[in-house]
Amino acid sequence: MGAVPDAEGPARRFWVRFRKESVFAAYTPFVVCLASGRLELETFRHYIAQDVYFLRAFARAYEMAEECADDDDAKMSISELRKAILEEMKMHDAIVEEWGVDLTKESTPNLATVKYTDFLLATAAGKIEGGKGPIKIATPFEKTKIAAYTLGAMTPCMRLYAFLGKELQSFLDPGETNHLYKKWIENYSSESFESSALQTEELLDKLSISLTGEELEVIEKLYHQAMKLEIDFFSAQPIVQQTVVPLSRVQDPAEHQLIIFSDFDLTCTVVDSSAILAEIAILTAPKADQIGPENVNARKSSADLRNSWDALSSLYTEEHEQCIESIIPSEEAKVETFNYEGLCEALEQLSDFEKRANSRVIESGVLKGVNLEDIKRAGERLILQDGCPGFFQQIVNKKEELNADVHILSYCWCGDLIRSAFSSGGLNVVNIHSNEFTYEESVSTGEIVMKVESPMDKARAFKDVLSHSDNGKHVSIYIGDSVGDLLCLLEADVGIVVGSSSSLRRVGHQFGVSFVPLFTGLVKKQREFVDGDSSSWKGLSGILYTVSSWAEIHAFILGP
Repeated sequence: MGAVPDAEGPARRFWVRFRKESVFAAYTPFVVCLASGRLELETFRHYIAQDVYFLRAFARAYEMAEECADDDDAKMSISELRKAILEEMKMHDAIVEEWGVDLTKESTPNLATVKYTDFLLATAAGKIEGGKGPIKIATPFEKTKIAAYTLGAMTPCMRLYAFLGKELQSFLDPGETNHLYKKWIENYSSESFESSALQTEELLDKLSISLTGEELEVIEKLYHQAMKLEIDFFSAQPIVQQTVVPLSRVQDPAEHQLIIFSDFDLTCTVVDSSAILAEIAILTAPKADQIGPENVNARKSSADLRNSWDALSSLYTEEHEQCIESIIPSEEAKVETFNYEGLCEALEQLSDFEKRANSRVIESGVLKGVNLEDIKRAGERLILQDGCPGFFQQIVNKKEELNADVHILSYCWCGDLIRSAFSSGGLNVVNIHSNEFTYEESVSTGEIVMKVESPMDKARAFKDVLSHSDNGKHVSIYIGDSVGDLLCLLEADVGIVVGSSSSLRRVGHQFGVSFVPLFTGLVKKQREFVDGDSSSWKGLSGILYTVSSWAEIHAFILGP
């Protein structure tokens, strides 16, 4: 990952807030092909010609910002940054000459380039939109703020390029001499460029010191707008070669259905649903002194329920760890080749454990007496992982266009909680496969209809959905976070792991499963694609792909 300034100033805060969006630039066909070293020369020539317009706009914006600054140190810093841009333009001139780019033939900027350069130069000229309309620059003092606004519109681009440079550097083999874009990558991953990016961020922080909260909000808005326009710029680069991203556009919807499966607890959610359901039961239960001796059928008191739940939770955690340890007897027993059959046998132990644990919950009566309306309200307030609802919403909105379907496979005890969590965001058409509470007049009996309580149950539900897909032709994606998802993750054409479950990785490694960062896997696929090898995704390859956020999943499947 690219570095960020040490001080907790606006530049760092803004980058942290919007860094997930940098993923959308990295996952564009242009950057993935560039990282693979197999980007078509004509595409790179076009990009270089377009980037010249960016650099010219940067040089002019620095010049305009320097005129607005009233501090000698600030003026000097802006002047130094402008000189760095001019040096970068010299590097571009060398690349232009090396690649034979004729700027007289490619002198027209494309729409994405124009949008950013117009935005930047308008900002530097003081034509800025605030929260209440255009900001009026009436006095010399107000004019000095333009320098800060201008830096706010430039800083994310510098940081984004430094971020991409560092990301792509990892794909350069020190001994490799035929990577066509080595010089470009080395420039943006260099210490000198990182220094320029940091200098820009430090200057933004300095120019922002005297600004009000409202004026900082304007800079944040400019920063975010610049980031989005930069991503649009990378997305707009014309790619004529076949690519592996975004997946939904690579696959022909007329031939293949896109079927997306996801776990729910801790994959979509921030907290586990079992704890939420138990908390509902505890909070809605009567106090001990409210239960009379004559009412023998009354619910347990909230204190008794709390004690029961704590005991059940502790026992579950202890036995789950013991079960995992029994699956992984020793490091020496680890196999190097993918052994799916051995994994299935091992997970039968986990299946038996999950069933025993669920039986204990039912027998305890902890979930008896919970009202359906309370469950629905809890679902509506359930916090989902950042980027998860937006991803599914876009899939649902484009369901027909993409020929896509979404299925949630979950151990959750109560499907109503999941349905409420998704329907509150307008996602009523997501298919839910989970367990279900039983009710009498909208009040839970404490019994649970168990449909999905083990890895084997999930795998069966997964295969059943695929068996009913259009013409049997499909591309399946499974997104999960735990050992219970392993079989589905491996059976899917693309298995994506979110989170950092150590038990998932330990069990996977024990049976020869490889965990590869998704972006790394895409670059490798792109190289194989161009080399003429099959780039199709196929299940049971023994490879799972890891991501750090839902933004990566969104960028990979749907693009920006």
